[in-house]
Amino acid sequence: MGSVETAGPSWSSPSRTSRRDQILVEAARLFARNGFHGTSIDGIGAAAGVSGPAIYRHFPSKEGLLAEMLVGISEHLLDGARRIVAAHPDPHERLRALVDFQVDFALHRPELITVQDRDLANLPDEARRRVRALQRAYVEVWEDVITRTGPPRSDEEVRTAAHAAFGLMNSTPRSAAHTSPELAGPVLGAMVTAALTAA
Repeated sequence: MGSVETAGPSWSSPSRTSRRDQILVEAARLFARNGFHGTSIDGIGAAAGVSGPAIYRHFPSKEGLLAEMLVGISEHLLDGARRIVAAHPDPHERLRALVDFQVDFALHRPELITVQDRDLANLPDEARRRVRALQRAYVEVWEDVITRTGPPRSDEEVRTAAHAAFGLMNSTPRSAAHTSPELAGPVLGAMVTAALTAA
């Protein structure tokens, strides 16, 4: 199961090299484990190998760090989905690639799914609106792909199918926590594809 490279930080990449990226990775891990309010700047700095105040060389605040994290996730997913659509003219290949992309992300970055689900309300208003807009655009890409590959459905049925698929794929913090991505990936991918294309 391959991943799609996008501009900017690649949230699906297992190796990140810059100090800024390292801070984002460690902050996501701590936010997922302890919650946004239960995580201190000093704790993030210690995990990333820098002093707490050094975080402010890269981010204006803890809220700013969270905003870059969640906006970055949403941009990464939308950019990847659009690249898949452009690269796969066949609707069924497009669906398989889109499922693989989301499953790959969900399996390798489950902490980001937890943070996005739990801490969106902690974003500043402008960043929260940006994330919501990006998420809507991502869902719309999926809805178009589902419409072209599945049985005839109303717009509401297609939207419901898309969100149900996300629910299954984004269950990885719980469903795949004790297994490997190599094992869980094909299982999740096959289940989602079968559900979306079933009559």
